Amino acid sequence: MSSLQLSLKKTMGSWRSQAIYIRVIRLWLGITWIYAGWDKASDPGFLTRGSSTFIGSQLTGYASQSPVGFIFNKLIEHSQYVGIIVLLSEFAIGIATLLWIAPTSAAFGGFAMSVGLWLASSFHVKPYFLASDSVYAVLWLTYFLYLTGGRTKVKFSINRRGFMRVGTVGALAVLASGAGKLFPSSATAATSSTAASAGKKLVKLASLPVGGNYPFALASGEQAMLFRTKKGVFAYSRTCTHQGCAVNYTPADKKLVCPCHGATFDPLDGAKVIVGPANMPLPKVKVVIQGNWVVLA
Repeated sequence: MSSLQLSLKKTMGSWRSQAIYIRVIRLWLGITWIYAGWDKASDPGFLTRGSSTFIGSQLTGYASQSPVGFIFNKLIEHSQYVGIIVLLSEFAIGIATLLWIAPTSAAFGGFAMSVGLWLASSFHVKPYFLASDSVYAVLWLTYFLYLTGGRTKVKFSINRRGFMRVGTVGALAVLASGAGKLFPSSATAATSSTAASAGKKLVKLASLPVGGNYPFALASGEQAMLFRTKKGVFAYSRTCTHQGCAVNYTPADKKLVCPCHGATFDPLDGAKVIVGPANMPLPKVKVVIQGNWVVLA
């Protein structure tokens, strides 16, 4: 019997031996994690600096609202690598869960990732039961405890055959990531953080004098800055196009400056780069005046 046949036999046997309620949890978690990976892999902007869905922009938003924001501040400079790791991990955890390959490790990985997402993006959601990340953390923890039989000490060991199976999961995760690039999502623009915030009132026009500015956040948590001049109102993302750090406004120079590597942008001239290492202007955020308010377009 070939190794592939043995793997298929082991996978099918695992499904048959589990109670129906465990199968439901396993199926749901496995498919959801694969879908999460595909959603990122098929998003052309996820690893593209300056995009509204760029992982760096998300990390910047997390850093501003998470109780462990200092961790995300450290990760922002390496945002593309973080994005690749998250992408591959979601595929790997989902595939391993469905195929019964290192199931305990996959369950623990899913639990850890869910806790991380809860701390990153939904820690302050009230009431708490609206935060889906915490629900997934409980599901993964329940599944993990089922697999370990409630044991507090779990031994992680792997033999030659197990190593090959784990390697197969890694290869499938990489292939799935590549496939996502071949079939880019057409809904990326419609689901951007700006679109999700469209119509949101930012500040009363009377509270924003000519020459003034106003910081705000998009629905994703991404930080932005609004300006008003004699020509009108305009806004830019505060996510630096170099490594994704959040730029700060210096009133004395009237410039947006990145605290990580010193990139400087001119908000009065389309947020163009004045000083590198960034080579692209800050992304624009569409705003308009409606009545007495400045709102997101």
